[in-house]
Amino acid sequence: MKADTVREMLPVIEDCMGDAPPYCHTACPMHTDVKGYVNLIAEGKYKEAIQTIRQKLFLPKSLGRVCAHPCEEHCKRNEVGNAMSIASLKRFAADNYDDEFDWDVTREPDRPEKIAVIGSGPAGAQAALDLRRQGYSVTVYEKHPVVGGMLYVGIPSYRLPREIINAEYSLLHRMGIKIKLATEVGKDIPFQEIVDTYDGVVIAIGAHKGFKLPVNGKDLPGAIQAVDFLREVSLTGTYKGFGKRITVIGGGNVALDSARTAVRLGAEKVHLVCLEKDIKEMFAHDWEVREALEEGVILHNSWGTEAIKGDDKVEQIILKKCIQVFDPKGRFNPAYDEGCQEIVETDMVIFAIGQGVDSDFATSVEVGRGGRFVVDEKTLQTNIRKVFACGDGTGISLMAVEAMAEGRIAAESLHRYLNLKDMRIQRDHERGYRTNLETSIPADDTNPERVNTRKLDIATRMRSFTEVDLGFSEEQAVEEASRCLQCECRLCVKECLMLQEFSPDCPKKYFKDALIAGEVDPVVPYSCNMCGTCTLVCPKDFKLQDAFMNMRKEMVMNNGGKSPMKGHKVIDMHQLLSFSRLFNTSRPARNGTNQPTAPTGGGK
Repeated sequence: MKADTVREMLPVIEDCMGDAPPYCHTACPMHTDVKGYVNLIAEGKYKEAIQTIRQKLFLPKSLGRVCAHPCEEHCKRNEVGNAMSIASLKRFAADNYDDEFDWDVTREPDRPEKIAVIGSGPAGAQAALDLRRQGYSVTVYEKHPVVGGMLYVGIPSYRLPREIINAEYSLLHRMGIKIKLATEVGKDIPFQEIVDTYDGVVIAIGAHKGFKLPVNGKDLPGAIQAVDFLREVSLTGTYKGFGKRITVIGGGNVALDSARTAVRLGAEKVHLVCLEKDIKEMFAHDWEVREALEEGVILHNSWGTEAIKGDDKVEQIILKKCIQVFDPKGRFNPAYDEGCQEIVETDMVIFAIGQGVDSDFATSVEVGRGGRFVVDEKTLQTNIRKVFACGDGTGISLMAVEAMAEGRIAAESLHRYLNLKDMRIQRDHERGYRTNLETSIPADDTNPERVNTRKLDIATRMRSFTEVDLGFSEEQAVEEASRCLQCECRLCVKECLMLQEFSPDCPKKYFKDALIAGEVDPVVPYSCNMCGTCTLVCPKDFKLQDAFMNMRKEMVMNNGGKSPMKGHKVIDMHQLLSFSRLFNTSRPARNGTNQPTAPTGGGK
């Protein structure tokens, strides 16, 4: 193609938004086709919806309940109201139409290399699955007697029923992945033995190490860590030495999980103390705070901990008023009014102020703050070449779906490492990223209200671990899915019959393919009627007609001055006759071109 033609095509190839994924898609670290499955639900194609979801996620039921859904945070509907209830729609499709007999259990032929994955949480499980699909022999080491990591021992069953975790994790067994439960690396088997035995290692142990505030009384019996409390309740259904008056310190989701779990264990009073001044500033989901308040949790905003008092066990906690959480530079730097204090009578204090990584077992792997493994952020490789780390243990991921994305990244890196391939190229969009799509809310949009899922009644949920969120009914799911704006550009395609026929995806793809091929079917540029409608509707003002016209000119030039279209031969004959002495009123000019003859009029 000539330079003029390419010059007209390049801006479209580089900046056309026709193939730009929607905001929800790129915000999802696993790049789930949100728009696709939501639209399928709206159309009543539920089976197709769960099949679309499972192309990326092996935990659709679990994530439909506990995902922090960054997709919803980036939903276009946030600009005018409430985001789509994407996670609940995923759950609807999975709960009602997922069939284990439809699960993809295909894999590449078995390879000789053996891989060890330490930890069976979302990150470790995803890494194990991806590596097994590549044909590797994979063994998972899990120190707990159950699979799932924090999904099982950190999230209460009233949010995520255990039978759902077990059912979805059965895919690992069906894929031929070996899982060694109740096997703690560093205790039951040395870490170095694993490094020496296996061709590759993925560390995905999560962040199961709790912290306590450095205050007087923190070591009294009854002052415990939230991760230990939630784990014991998850595994046994109770907590040894549980009191009747409970105080939880912290304002995040773990704190709320601890407080609501205490309610279900029969606590008479549950206090939740946090530095943040209101619900909006708390790190926990606002819906979970509201549900905790409904269940009787007493919220103490803008309070910090001065000390814990008691003779041989916890008896009371002294609070002090917090007047600042972050300093003017945005750094976490609480300030207190030491003269304003409050005493709360309590039998147990649960610290839910953050978690670290128990990485002492991996003595040869470099670790940083909080025991987190130091990794190359792009490849997740540690200082030991064949050892990779992912999930909460790296400090990069903050939610389950991010941990799964890291598991996938670690698996891909290890696969490349074992096959002597470059681990860094073509890896820019493996996590969540920003799309280049730019759309507006349609002028005729009525901004329908977000549909809320059904909830278990308050009295029932306070006395049991029965699941609180009951999900959508079919009618609710279709109504909510119908709110989706189906964000995309492709305005030119929607307006142009020619593009619909020859470039239904978007002009960017057509021009890109044409540039690679170096030629085009003349039917396409000759089908453009040069109306300019594409330019009128294009947010980038691309003039597709100019590119198509340059294609025509180049084709005519390469065809001896004649149209390349077979149907244009009659036009060529018409032009030949039109300029002959028999049929026109022109006479040849001196240079051979046609020169029209016109009367000069009278005169001297």
